Amino acid sequence: MQSRLQQSCYIGAAVSLIALILLCVAWELALAPLRPGGSWLVLKVLPLLLPLRGILKRDIYTMQWSSMLILLYFTEGIVRATSDQGMSATLGWVEVALVCIFFFCVILFLRPYKQAAKKLAQQAIQKASK
Repeated sequence: MQSRLQQSCYIGAAVSLIALILLCVAWELALAPLRPGGSWLVLKVLPLLLPLRGILKRDIYTMQWSSMLILLYFTEGIVRATSDQGMSATLGWVEVALVCIFFFCVILFLRPYKQAAKKLAQQAIQKASK
């Protein structure tokens, strides 16, 4: 049974990932593309599609590795927010915000599972030492 916090974190992670996917597509095709008419940089959204199904299914393993993958987008957002100007810089900060929401929601969602695994490991060590 999941707690209210865990349920909220799951929703936050799923919504922020979907929003990040939509932002990346809109950014590179319409809002502030590197070249008029769109940019091949829109392909940066493809790695975000890999964990989408697992996140929506609440797969623990997918949530763990996607929390590391998402940090690439944090880096891109910081670089573009601080080096670009105008709309692109603003979109960089929005990307950073969505990444932070996703990351912290996933970490908080996974926390009870981590605690349960730690407790089981301690019990196994105690049994082995007897």
